[in-house]
Amino acid sequence: MYKFSKGTIDDMKQRVWVANLRLKKEHLVYLTWGNASEINREAGLIVIKPSGIDYAVMAPEDMVLTDLEGNLLEEDSLLPSSDLATHVKIYQSFPRVGAIVHTHSSYAVMWAQAIRDIPPYGMTQAVAFGGAIPVTQPLSNEQIKKGVEKATGEMIVKTVENREKGYLTVPCCLAAEHGPFIWGTNTTQAIENAILLEEAAKTALFTEMLNPDVDVISDELLEKQYLRKHEKNGFSGLFFRGE
Repeated sequence: MYKFSKGTIDDMKQRVWVANLRLKKEHLVYLTWGNASEINREAGLIVIKPSGIDYAVMAPEDMVLTDLEGNLLEEDSLLPSSDLATHVKIYQSFPRVGAIVHTHSSYAVMWAQAIRDIPPYGMTQAVAFGGAIPVTQPLSNEQIKKGVEKATGEMIVKTVENREKGYLTVPCCLAAEHGPFIWGTNTTQAIENAILLEEAAKTALFTEMLNPDVDVISDELLEKQYLRKHEKNGFSGLFFRGE
């Protein structure tokens, strides 16, 4: 039994529509690529961008409503983003995530295509993410045959769970040969994390170009800068700022 009203749905659709338009405004997506979604766990709802709709003509009512398994809930619904299964897997595995964005931002995609973590070379990334930004392994042929989107979600979850710092501290992961998925407690935080991720990817690339022998920031300085910014609220991660 779902606990929701038309007002709940309309509010979610409005927020997700605004979030998707901001991805375009921040130059994090191109053409009709990329997507943002939001979950309401109590109501049992996910709202996500529709597939293949131009950002310039997209409207709040075009946002797609599903249950927590990704099943469509409205008869006249447009098709959901092809990345829906990835979002669903992340939501199911990371219970404190409230919103997810997927971008094709150039610098983050470069690291994803190179299948490299983004190393923490300085204080910007130390403060924002508390460490390296992880990348998954490429999908196997078997995973591709079973379904790219679901497998991508599974690989993101596996990669993050296998790292020392979990999804609360580093609220993003690069899907190898694809691009970044980023999350937060709400759509605003998820997008801000996506902006910071792109800046981290850009500065890390140019740092290596300027000094190929550069070392990552020391563990001591990284920890100090991260805690200086985040320990006030007793939570880890930019993910939780403002709570």
